[in-house]
Amino acid sequence: MTLPAQSEWLRRVEAEYRSSVITQRLTLWLTQAGASPDLLHAGLRIAADELDHAELSMAVHRAAGGSSTPQLDRASLEHPTRSGDPLEWDIVRVGVDVFCLGETVAVPLFRYLREGCEEPSAKAALQRILRDEVRHRDFGWTLLDAMLDGPLAPELRALVVRELPGWFGRIRASYAPAFAAAQTAVSDDDRRWGLMPAARYAEVVAKTLTRDWVPRFRERGIDARAAWDRAATS
Repeated sequence: MTLPAQSEWLRRVEAEYRSSVITQRLTLWLTQAGASPDLLHAGLRIAADELDHAELSMAVHRAAGGSSTPQLDRASLEHPTRSGDPLEWDIVRVGVDVFCLGETVAVPLFRYLREGCEEPSAKAALQRILRDEVRHRDFGWTLLDAMLDGPLAPELRALVVRELPGWFGRIRASYAPAFAAAQTAVSDDDRRWGLMPAARYAEVVAKTLTRDWVPRFRERGIDARAAWDRAATS
């Protein structure tokens, strides 16, 4: 029995439900905006993936000796929108924040979690999640490209430039808070269950900035390094 593993995998159940709800809402918006069928089918598939991930995570929670049920804060199950803004603005906000940022950093994070995992149920869950996260990441960048290829491209690019520091700020707060550097280890038992220390999360985020976010955004005319630096000083 490992209490940290129970808590962490239950938290992942809640996170996967949240991701499914947000993706379903995004796919609805894309449908209303007349997006390509390929994007719509991809969005629906991702929403289903997230429910599968939640089910797998719940099985790991039980295997670790947990008996709790997920507590879903309904207010957190929706990405914030702004009254009066065009639908396309909300689509880009969710696409970039959740997929270009969140799902992009999730790929190396889950890869590291899987590398040290030995418990069968946890390893199987991480293998499935990692495989899907690659596709989810690619969906986000494909979506952004589609939006930047339309008539609203100048204002949508300006929106990303304006709001990217805030999105990076949330990434830093979630994965690389100031105290993270001090948490350099977890127990061997927790590592076997697919957990890792906070300092490692911060390292993965820093590498993702250099390896993924800076070059990917640069290709789309957006300076991610400047946005990251503004997030650090705000």
